Amino acid sequence: MSIEKELLERSGSKCELCAATENLKVYKIPPSMDEAILVCTSCLEQIEDPEKVIVNHWRCLNDSMWSEIPAVQAMAWRMLNRLRSEVWPVDLLDMLYLDDKTLALAKSDGAGEEPLFVVTHLDANGDLLQSGDTVVLVKDLNVKGANFTAKRGTAVRRISLVKENGEQIEGKINGQNIVILTQYVKKIT
Repeated sequence: MSIEKELLERSGSKCELCAATENLKVYKIPPSMDEAILVCTSCLEQIEDPEKVIVNHWRCLNDSMWSEIPAVQAMAWRMLNRLRSEVWPVDLLDMLYLDDKTLALAKSDGAGEEPLFVVTHLDANGDLLQSGDTVVLVKDLNVKGANFTAKRGTAVRRISLVKENGEQIEGKINGQNIVILTQYVKKIT
């Protein structure tokens, strides 16, 4: 029996992470590639490209982390660790128990290891900024190269963080993607 047929049978023809029933693919868990799970294209895309992660999509891990399949548990653990900046994944990680072998599989790609240096992005009030947040400008800003002034109070939706520099974010104003200093923005909650 092929691995895909085994996984389809094991999963009941559902994504083993979010329970989607369409566009299912075999995902071999790196780095060993000996373990595999069945995932939908949405989960696969977000697993492979952290920039495309939709945080609320992964609330499904609340169910799938209780799977009896070690490979599913390991991937749930990896994704929960990737989402640690949110509150709810930390709560789920506190509840999740993995045996030594499954935990070793989950950590085999370096997931969950604390980086030596963490870049944090804080707004003008000292509030933590996260990718996808909405902020407002607290000062008029001359946008170089675009010949306009971004006015105080302008909302910038779905910001992205400049990973190497905690003092910069990116966002669109007037259809123009620009870099903005965090000291000139305030997070909207």
